[in-house]
Amino acid sequence: MKKEYSKKILDEISTKFPDVSIKIHAPRRIYIKISREKLFDFAKFLHNEKGFRFSIATGIDTRDGIEIIYHFSHDEAGTYYNIKTLIPKDDLKIKSLATFLPATNWIEREIHELLGVDFVGHPNLIPLLTAETWPADLCPLRRDYADEHKDIKISKKPWEAS
Repeated sequence: MKKEYSKKILDEISTKFPDVSIKIHAPRRIYIKISREKLFDFAKFLHNEKGFRFSIATGIDTRDGIEIIYHFSHDEAGTYYNIKTLIPKDDLKIKSLATFLPATNWIEREIHELLGVDFVGHPNLIPLLTAETWPADLCPLRRDYADEHKDIKISKKPWEAS
């Protein structure tokens, strides 16, 4: 079998999710834009119905909002389907995929901690990388981090005081 995207799968995606935008970047790399409201159902379709494997997610602070790209692998064809969704900065909420796809648990926690996205329904959004005393609204990967938080001092734990 030739290792590349499947026209049949893309046709099925277009039929089942007519609002998506599909871009064939290369024979083995597809980008699909979808609204955050439909992302959960779309990811469930890829994973549960098509047997795609979740690899990782990427969070990016853009001028238009926080973009999350969920990377799914269609191992049989050696193809990555990269699912892009944009979350507006004035409403940083999206339904968590961890409820049906446990592999997203840690990366959703990381994106929550570093970019401030609230993954609704996530079972445990406690921080992974920052100190226990790190302010919850201080998101190190946000564009505004350096400007808005340059004077904040992170307190040390009592046993670390000098």
